[in-house]
Amino acid sequence: MPCQINIERTKTPKKKPDQNNLGFGKYFTDHMFVMDYSTEKGWHDPRIVPYSSVPFEPSTMVFHYGQAVFEGLKAFKTKNGKVLLFRPMKNMERLNISNDRLCIPLIDANFAIEAIKTLIKIDEDWIPSCEGTSLYIRPFIIATDPYLGVRPSDTYKFFIILSPVGAYYPEGIKPVKIYVEDYYVRSTKGGLGNVKAAGNYAASLKAQYEASKKGYTQVLWLDGIEKKYVEEVGTMNVFFVINKEVITPSLEGTILPGVTRDSVLQLLKSFKITATERRITIDEIFHAHENGDLNEAFGTGTAAVISPIGGLTWKDKTMIINNEETGEISRRLYKYLTGIQNGEIEDSFGWTMEV
Repeated sequence: MPCQINIERTKTPKKKPDQNNLGFGKYFTDHMFVMDYSTEKGWHDPRIVPYSSVPFEPSTMVFHYGQAVFEGLKAFKTKNGKVLLFRPMKNMERLNISNDRLCIPLIDANFAIEAIKTLIKIDEDWIPSCEGTSLYIRPFIIATDPYLGVRPSDTYKFFIILSPVGAYYPEGIKPVKIYVEDYYVRSTKGGLGNVKAAGNYAASLKAQYEASKKGYTQVLWLDGIEKKYVEEVGTMNVFFVINKEVITPSLEGTILPGVTRDSVLQLLKSFKITATERRITIDEIFHAHENGDLNEAFGTGTAAVISPIGGLTWKDKTMIINNEETGEISRRLYKYLTGIQNGEIEDSFGWTMEV
């Protein structure tokens, strides 16, 4: 893996967006990281160049066969001016799991983190400082052979782009409404549900679009075989608090092993709150609600961090959770996670890395 990153700085810097109206994924910084792969050279020619469009032939394999993987992580600026990454090695390790599943050459995780750091240092003045904002980091790899035929590509490009962001959901930390999807299928064992492949998200769009038309923020997926076991929300892992026990679906090869999910489980253990990973049915959740035992529910993810769930609709049943208010556990987790990320709470877990 090469170690020298060539740098070409932009001659036309962009105007920075208003930090109070960033939204999510709308704006991109002045530079991007690019690196190439070929079977002859391996990964080579790492460089940081001005952010720009990239020309590809119409026959480029990623357009036809979907050989593409990505990751998402964040950088935070602390009050004393430090820039912190949150658990970047976990993301790079997961990227290589995705690479392996899609027959994409593995990357050197340590070098990828150095590339992220170098890119952030160049575009550091893009990191927003308003409360709830951060710099979203999107590493991704695509197949680039100009060839029509179903096989792994012999060439690839690895990109890293940066985007200053606000809250992922317009609701922010306020509870969201979720529609339980019982027709469309996201993943089954042996598929791609446990990796960040681009096709996973394409497969989720139809259900998400239909849920949005009905006024829901996201969909909750059920298992693809029996359609009764809860799996994950479209962009988040999901947790339910039943009789003060926190339950999240176990990793069965069909859902993404989220970095925030893992962090939440460790935090709950440190809080001495019982947390269980197991299969849980949608019936069990609705019965718990009917019995008054469902205390709260929330999703977890890099983009949203903690997203309380205020309502679930399944078939002809709708339940309101915790009076559509943010629950005690959700609020505490959000406070601690964001506090560690932005340097306001001591990181006793060793999760943050200074740029």
